[in-house]
Amino acid sequence: MQRRQFLPALGATALASPLAPPLARPARAAEGRVLRFVPQANLSSIDPIWTTANVSRNHGYLVYDTLYGSDRQYNPHPQLAAGHVVEDDGRRWIITLRDGIRFHDNEPIRARDAVASINRWGRRNAFGQKLLAATAELSALDDRRIQFRLHKPFPLLVHALAFAGQPASIMPERVALTDPFRQITDTTGSGPFRFLRDEYNSGAFAAYARFEGYKPVESGTPSLTAGPKIAHFDRIEWRIITDGATASAALQSGEIDWFEMPEYELLELFRRNRNLAVEVLDSGGNNGFLRLNHLNAPFDNKAIRQALLYGVQQADFMTANAGPDRANWRDDTGVFTPGSPYASDAGLEPLRGPRDIEKTKRLLREAGYANQPVRVLGTTDIPAVTAWSQVAADLFRRMGLNVDLAISDWGTVLQRRASQEPLERGGWSVTTSGFSSYDFASPATHPLIRGNGREGWFGWPTIPRLEELRDAWFDAPDEASRQAIAADIQRTVIDEVAYIPTGTYYFRTALRKNLTGRVEGLPIFWNIRRV
Repeated sequence: MQRRQFLPALGATALASPLAPPLARPARAAEGRVLRFVPQANLSSIDPIWTTANVSRNHGYLVYDTLYGSDRQYNPHPQLAAGHVVEDDGRRWIITLRDGIRFHDNEPIRARDAVASINRWGRRNAFGQKLLAATAELSALDDRRIQFRLHKPFPLLVHALAFAGQPASIMPERVALTDPFRQITDTTGSGPFRFLRDEYNSGAFAAYARFEGYKPVESGTPSLTAGPKIAHFDRIEWRIITDGATASAALQSGEIDWFEMPEYELLELFRRNRNLAVEVLDSGGNNGFLRLNHLNAPFDNKAIRQALLYGVQQADFMTANAGPDRANWRDDTGVFTPGSPYASDAGLEPLRGPRDIEKTKRLLREAGYANQPVRVLGTTDIPAVTAWSQVAADLFRRMGLNVDLAISDWGTVLQRRASQEPLERGGWSVTTSGFSSYDFASPATHPLIRGNGREGWFGWPTIPRLEELRDAWFDAPDEASRQAIAADIQRTVIDEVAYIPTGTYYFRTALRKNLTGRVEGLPIFWNIRRV
């Protein structure tokens, strides 16, 4: 039975689904103080710097705070920082920490903790890498003041520290000194909730307790990761439920409060339930992609990568996940988020017009494709990624590629895609997923437009021209110049096939109607409360 045939019948069967013991209700007296949530996937990594996985990022926002937060217009606002001054014609920035801020072990948050945290984050994050490259010295002047001495002015410095997609999470110095390519084990944080490590069971359960010592900013309007972060719940519980029928039944019966990312087929069922609300999770949309591994054959060959473009149809990927309703997706997507200042049509011709599988086959032959295996990483537990990996595998088979579809849970995919080994030693050829609107909004934050080889995002393309263009974008004198450079970046991404855009989609989230105050953009657990 096809997934799309089965799920519409869920309304007749969901309430009868047996629920496992972890779904049991807490004691009635405590119910109002506990928020029960089903995340999009298993929390397999508790380190939001080591991975860009959204589930780890969402976990990170519960546990860690940042020096600056970002509103929905991408403007930075102080969080742990009280503010900053800029001196020496933009070459010296001094950020002062707020008074009275503490880690979960009740130690004060000091400037040296922030310095170590920024250094660790900056090794992994694309925006952070650029900031550190512009920095001659990053130091703690005293317990409350952080100093950046720059080689040249970097006007976007606090924008980097406020980036919402992979934030510069502030950790104790002892934790932040962990090699950024190794995962942390100490989860002492700086945010509004404490991670309850003793209750953590990967694949089943994670829990967080309100940190009574957290000190929110005293002013501002909550917007994305900016403004006061008020924890109204004593406890947040993440129930890892990968079966949509079970999660649906639990939401309808009130055994969970919030289902982050239900399949689109479930939404009409939820809309008919007067106790449930269906809302857009991120109005900016999420951007899908196919990432090819440039280290391994056959996609170390540019001509073979280029041949694929003429057979990829974005609508196939979008409808596989979101159905035929175009209110849920768009298929004219380029490198940058649609509607963002840098979105354009530049260089997209190979992805547009009639699709031609026969042309792809001919170009593959001419490029010397010799039946090398193509390993596509697929998931069992994230509906969108599951659908896209199957579409990709089917598409590549029709192109004549020798496809190996490697299916596993998302946590295993995250571990496996970090491997730079050849296929015979566990490596891979293609991975697919999506990034949020703010990740793909500009060259500063977009992780897939880097050409910095093994230091870059999984797939590791070495494309010096992309690095040159990105440097020029940061140095551009005005917005018109930045837009022109962004168009050249898009042309180069498509020509080199750094990755293949597969469309933009709009996730819906489902939650009990007695929850109010949800901050739109991602699963945020401050300011939301029960009425």
